[in-house]
Amino acid sequence: MLPEPLAILGWARWLGLITCFAGAAWLDHKYRRVPNSYWISWAKVAIFLWALELMVREAGWEIWATALAAVALASMSVIGRPTLKDIIAGNFMDVCVSMTYLIGLSGIVMGALSYGQVSPVDVLIGEATSEASLWWATVSVLALIWVFEMMWKVRLIHGGADAKALMWVALLMPSWSTIPPLVYSDKWGESIIHMPPAISLLIWGALAFLAIPPLFILQNLRRGNITSLQDLGQAWHAQKVELDNIAGAHVWILDEIFDKADGSRSIRSRKRPPSKTPTEEQMVQHINDLRELGAESAWVSFKWPLLTFLFFAIIPMMLFGDPFTFIMLPLLG
Repeated sequence: MLPEPLAILGWARWLGLITCFAGAAWLDHKYRRVPNSYWISWAKVAIFLWALELMVREAGWEIWATALAAVALASMSVIGRPTLKDIIAGNFMDVCVSMTYLIGLSGIVMGALSYGQVSPVDVLIGEATSEASLWWATVSVLALIWVFEMMWKVRLIHGGADAKALMWVALLMPSWSTIPPLVYSDKWGESIIHMPPAISLLIWGALAFLAIPPLFILQNLRRGNITSLQDLGQAWHAQKVELDNIAGAHVWILDEIFDKADGSRSIRSRKRPPSKTPTEEQMVQHINDLRELGAESAWVSFKWPLLTFLFFAIIPMMLFGDPFTFIMLPLLG
């Protein structure tokens, strides 16, 4: 059983995660963007709860400063990086952010000097002091935010809102110490390795995508969209939609027009969406071109917002924790 203050913090974090992601998923679904002001507002909640935990655990200043470094790194995605020109000009925001960088760097350096002799393995097997374990957990948040930043830059995470959401989760839930899963809470200590909560949420969300192919195939069968092997190749990831219902929808048109060897034009279906999203005018022109060739419907791929899947992934995460431990614990007997 967790001490009462930490248990309350854990439930506050779950409530914050559900509320924040419900709003973010709705914004992403309706407008296909989540403004930075939204993440800035919710960052205050995450930082406040993290600060309360550090107070309860009586963390040293090195840990506080390292946590500030993680916050400063995450802030780059919403407020940008300070420039030397603005710092010299005395821009208040850039000066304050630069100060957080310096304080955070000092925390990392002094923390490494104080706790660097303790390895992460010692933390995993429970042979580290509580202060060393807390500092390494804080460093892992810093590393995790950097990983999400890199995944965003190399397009492994396509949406900026998705990357910012995962960074926010890393700040809100730096470890599992206050949020043990509901189903395996009694056996949680049997595993010494746990995926970080933010990574776990991402994986649970990715697993939710696996439900799309069978659901799409069943729906296309019910609508009579599968009449050939070529249709079956499209049916697991796309749906056929009437041309009149495509304009303005959040979809990519997979049907394209090509010139045949005899000079005539025909329609064929792509397996993947176009590399560049067409403008609204280009989409309307494409629809008109398909209609001129006698088409009444077209195969389309939906622009699924990852945030929606991350929102529903909260349920298995609350129940079972991280996917790795959920699979491994039954093997432990």
